Formats: sequence, structure tokens, C-alpha cells
Amino acid sequence: MRIFGIVLLIAGILMFAFNSINFQTEKTVVDVGPLKIDKKENHTVGWPAYAGGLAAVAGIVLIVASRKKD
Repeated sequence: MRIFGIVLLIAGILMFAFNSINFQTEKTVVDVGPLKIDKKENHTVGWPAYAGGLAAVAGIVLIVASRKKD
């Protein structure tokens, strides 16, 4: 449980610092013999700022709860 809490804490801090992730994919539109046309598409995956805070708090709770059991 402690390791999962640490992972949640780190993920929550990163989610709070960065509100979204941007990435680009390349898709082949036309491929006829020697002619090849590609299209690049931009994608964004976003989340609200409070989601990172909730994940960080949940991680802290798991870390504290695992210490009390030991």
C-alpha cells in the first residue's frame, strides 16, 4: 500500500503541475505506388486541476495509513 501511495502522490503532483498532455500522431491518407501522403494530427488529453490534488491527498492518506499499521 505504501508504494501505491507514493505513486499516487507523485502522479498527483505531476497532474497538478501539468494540466494536459499533448501528442502528435501520423496517419497515412494516400498510399498509391511511389506516392504517399501523410497527415499529422495533434491530440490533447486534459484533466481538471482538482484531480491532481485529490490524487496527491489520496497518496498521502495511503502513506500515513501504511505507517500506522507497521
